[in-house]
Amino acid sequence: MSNGSFGILSWGAYVPRRRLQRKVVLDAVSWFNPALKALAKGERAIANWDEDSLTMAVAAARLALADDKSARIDTILAASTSFPFADRQNSVVLAEALRVPRLSLCLDVAGSQRAGTSALVSALERRSAAGWSLVVAGDRREAKAGSRQEMLYGDAAAAVVLGQGEPLAVPLGSSSHLNDFVDHYREKGRRFDYAWEERWIRDEGLVPILTSSIRSALQRSSVPPETITRLCVPAASGNAAATVAKACGISPDCVHDGLIGSVGEAGCAHPLLVLIHALEQSKAGDRILVASFGQGSDALIFEATKVIGRAPRKSGVLAAIERRAPETNYFRYLALNDLVELDRGMRAEIDKGTALSALYRHRDMVLSLTGGLCPQCRTPQFPRSQVCVNPECHAVGEQEDYCFANAIGAVQSFTADALTFCPDPPQLYGMVQFEGGGRLMADFSDVSIQDLRIGLPVEMSFRIKERDAARGFTRYFWKAVPREIGTEVV
Repeated sequence: MSNGSFGILSWGAYVPRRRLQRKVVLDAVSWFNPALKALAKGERAIANWDEDSLTMAVAAARLALADDKSARIDTILAASTSFPFADRQNSVVLAEALRVPRLSLCLDVAGSQRAGTSALVSALERRSAAGWSLVVAGDRREAKAGSRQEMLYGDAAAAVVLGQGEPLAVPLGSSSHLNDFVDHYREKGRRFDYAWEERWIRDEGLVPILTSSIRSALQRSSVPPETITRLCVPAASGNAAATVAKACGISPDCVHDGLIGSVGEAGCAHPLLVLIHALEQSKAGDRILVASFGQGSDALIFEATKVIGRAPRKSGVLAAIERRAPETNYFRYLALNDLVELDRGMRAEIDKGTALSALYRHRDMVLSLTGGLCPQCRTPQFPRSQVCVNPECHAVGEQEDYCFANAIGAVQSFTADALTFCPDPPQLYGMVQFEGGGRLMADFSDVSIQDLRIGLPVEMSFRIKERDAARGFTRYFWKAVPREIGTEVV
């Protein structure tokens, strides 16, 4: 294979650390809905209070863009059915957070569970010769307490970089089948999905629509079905996946793990997540077919190349699944997802308006954590200023941009504040000292007060800072989280 081949150059998968045990849900709601017992195995990923589809998409994209790949990106396609903004381009916020220098296309893709694969199909068809494309999908779907969706849904994000180079996998073909089969829907202004009867969905929608789409992809790409190594289909119940495989001439043994027991159904991010999971376990020559379902189906076929083993393990789904912290407090889950009304106290009533003019002027500092670098002594600092903080320098003048988002740091001091309002108290914050210079007073996330300590290695994560409920605006900033070394969290 030549160095000029087109395909998937890298990937990134993000699964929140917290995993709600389904048995805990059953114990709490079985008195009301005992039928949920059939779904009570395993766990599902749940986002922290300061995470949403956008922050998770940023996390997945950062993994995919490691090693300075962002400099080659000229197209971003971001998919979600739970974007935080209905009228503010979410993909542009993502691009600002990632410091993507040049873009010819930045697009939000939404409205269907096919959004992630539709974005992937569009990027494959575009095939920019000069630049690379970033396709990222993230979903944090809400579900009613005691519902089937609460058991099955999971929060996650996945990203792939497409372009010319030495791809890990090359596309062999794709097919899209459009069909307004309504298995579930969420009308504008509603929080929760309304789902139809499971057997009807499976027998009249999922199986025939997936079968038609997969057969078409195989035929159009001239790929014999028996050469498919892994089949990734969105089938969470019954024997639907095996039925689809048999109908398409693919061995049922090739049906890949759907990640339902470890992550849950991650909305439009799920097909990309399972695709990455399959690719990172593949060898050269393996063929992976991934299909989505939602108002039709997209089916795509990829073949792993001889460099498939070069993908960093840290960026894959296997490592993301291993980074976990079991959540056994069902009431905490309800509270963090606003499914129960808590008395938040008077301190939660402070009106914290967002000055959009200040946000715009300082967007590089807020969204991409960009500080300054002294042109004289090369000392980094945050925030950037006209005066160097180095006591041996104090040079005055314009400083160079210095991004702290990828900097590694250590906890220099910390405070657990039980008086300040926090959705998940206590509020944890303190001083972070970065390797190479620079420090920041930062909030801590994904860590308990018992595990927080002086010297704890940390890295920066794009998170929700606050929600301006009065005006319906979500404010983002960067927080310090325990650094991952390999697959371990320290």
